[in-house]
Amino acid sequence: MSDQLASEADPVRVDVGPMHERGRYEWGGSGGRLATAKRYFLVTKPRIIELLLVTTVPSMVIADGGWPGTWLVLATLLGGAMSAGSANAINNYLDRDIDRLMRRTSKRPTAQDAVSPRGTLVFGVVLGIVGFVWLALLVNLTAALLATSAILLYVFVYTLGLKRRTDQAVVVGGIAGCMPVLTGWAAVPGASLADARPWLLFAILLWWQPPHFWALAMKYRDDYAAAGLPMLPVTRGVDEATRQILLSSYLLLAVVLLYIAGARTGWIFTPVALTLTAGWLWLAHRLRAERTVKQAMRLFHFSTSYLALVFIAAAVDAVL
Repeated sequence: MSDQLASEADPVRVDVGPMHERGRYEWGGSGGRLATAKRYFLVTKPRIIELLLVTTVPSMVIADGGWPGTWLVLATLLGGAMSAGSANAINNYLDRDIDRLMRRTSKRPTAQDAVSPRGTLVFGVVLGIVGFVWLALLVNLTAALLATSAILLYVFVYTLGLKRRTDQAVVVGGIAGCMPVLTGWAAVPGASLADARPWLLFAILLWWQPPHFWALAMKYRDDYAAAGLPMLPVTRGVDEATRQILLSSYLLLAVVLLYIAGARTGWIFTPVALTLTAGWLWLAHRLRAERTVKQAMRLFHFSTSYLALVFIAAAVDAVL
């Protein structure tokens, strides 16, 4: 959900065509209505929304102890996708100035003035409202409130409050990215948030994020510096960034061990999660020793697969 999430390492680019006039927003301009609709779709950062599938569905399966029902899963995913798309669209609106200064984000429709700033903001707000109503009516009010709280956290705490002020923004802002776990859990009838398991899954995702983001930031360090963003490799250098990546990786191991103990996991999750986390730590130590972009990207790419495999293993373990 954060604009620094995994999918941004290879951002979706759209050819907006020759812009004879910067700020040409008409439905009929530069490619027609379909092209304009595509641009508005892209401001939701659809590849980031894929994170919903990785975290929400396993959380629902674990809460139910089986398959919670196809309709409920689809309703929860669609409502969650609208909420995440809302946060991302508003983020694109707010960050369009710095996005123009960074090579990897300069092709975003908002950065290229290929969509109206006002239209993007309205689109994001409407998506958030529709997502809330959808979840409240078709899932439940708790799930709707959790999904909407993620929008508020991401927009007001992360984007407006922390992103341009502190290199620890990804740690606090990461809370918004963890909300799909709780939303999925709350969507299942009879599932209680007093259960320790959703919070342990939340913690795994929370401590997965900083090393994942900071490894990516090592590659785009010059981009962040050009935009004046206080990302850790920029403000404290590569040495401190690799140190904090290693420390956060051990915190990830700690919460994985807590989940094994607290969820009383079986023969599937325990060996899978421990093996994957051992591989993560090996890469984090290699990064700390070599401090190169190559090693940073090895950890980054591994972390994407790591998250999916750990959550899938947790779901399968809970069912069996």
